[in-house]
Amino acid sequence: MKIGIIGAGHIGSALAGRLTRLGHAVRIANSRGPETLTSVAQNTGATPATAREAARFGELIVVTIPLINIPDLPKDLFEGVGAEVPVIDTSNYYPLLRDGFLPELESGSLTESEWVQQHLNRPVVKVFNNILADHLAKAGQPAGTPGRIALPVAGDEAAAKQKVMALVEELGFDALDGGRLHESWRQQPGTPAYCTDMTAAELQQSLASLGTERTPAQHAQFLANHAEQEQQMAAQGIKLK
Repeated sequence: MKIGIIGAGHIGSALAGRLTRLGHAVRIANSRGPETLTSVAQNTGATPATAREAARFGELIVVTIPLINIPDLPKDLFEGVGAEVPVIDTSNYYPLLRDGFLPELESGSLTESEWVQQHLNRPVVKVFNNILADHLAKAGQPAGTPGRIALPVAGDEAAAKQKVMALVEELGFDALDGGRLHESWRQQPGTPAYCTDMTAAELQQSLASLGTERTPAQHAQFLANHAEQEQQMAAQGIKLK
């Protein structure tokens, strides 16, 4: 396939390298311009591009930038891009370390990807947000391998979700249907599935145990879990892109 990646951080670069090695043509963009992506191109085999070029290149598009920067993307980013082209959102909300506090996400009225979808004015599929970049780059295994990592894929467009799930499988992970985009809170920071390598059976059990409608108590607990994780990261000097 022809795949456009908007964002050249840890996840974007990991995906670019894996996808080019699988034979896909990849164009990758960042906020600073193609001329700053020489080392990324050398390391991944992807072709540097502007965000508009990456968005209009692909049969599939990945948006993998800090959540707080989503509203800064060009308003015409997807102009001329067919409705059949899936858009993957990998973002996570980090209020303490990076994004500041966003009322809709603090209240739980929207999931992270519903918020992104509103700002992009384009349906999105949520995946690759709950796996470490190094594991995304190196931990894929052939189908049927014992202990193969499973990744949840959430979205409202059935055809787009199926196309994305096929790509997840090609990358070496079991693709598990994570339900509607409104259910993607189950793979957000602070939840059991976040940055935890689970098999398909373990992930299915984890998602099912949470139900489909997030309760106020669940939302409060996962926000608290994530705040603790962020505080630990800050104490360790970890910075986010």
